[in-house]
Amino acid sequence: MSSKYKIGILGGSFDPAHKGHLAISIEAQKKFDLKKIIWAITTKNPLKKRSKTTIADRIKGCRKIIKSKKFIKVKFYEKIIKSNKTIDLLNHIYRATKTDIYFLMGADNLINFHRWHKWKIISQKYKIIVFDRSGYKKKSLNSISFKRLNGKNLSFVEFKKVNISSSQLRKI
Repeated sequence: MSSKYKIGILGGSFDPAHKGHLAISIEAQKKFDLKKIIWAITTKNPLKKRSKTTIADRIKGCRKIIKSKKFIKVKFYEKIIKSNKTIDLLNHIYRATKTDIYFLMGADNLINFHRWHKWKIISQKYKIIVFDRSGYKKKSLNSISFKRLNGKNLSFVEFKKVNISSSQLRKI
């Protein structure tokens, strides 16, 4: 993986997409010189409840938030790869593009990252960029995943946080 072309992958249910997703995408693009960021929508996060919103509606919501940000693409891969596992998604995109892959996640996801399917392989093969989220920094920096990865292939980014989450928005 020595190419200069770098792709960021932000996976999630995007239920709904919000300006926090957009903010970390813009920050990642600038800070890590990513040529493209893919918002990879999943039908269901394996560690969360199933979404009541259809994939089509969530894709529309993503496109609405992105507006004119041409470097962000919204994709749904699960029918193609027959999986909702991050490792399968990243491997598929890598095989298709042969580029450097940067996996983007919020600090809240790092806390349980050690419970993800083949998380160690994800961290060995791909670069992980973790974005600080209000109220999660201490817990994420003390997480099993953070301690085991010990900075290898993992960057923790502090930036002007957008204090919003999809679960908060669903309650509105």
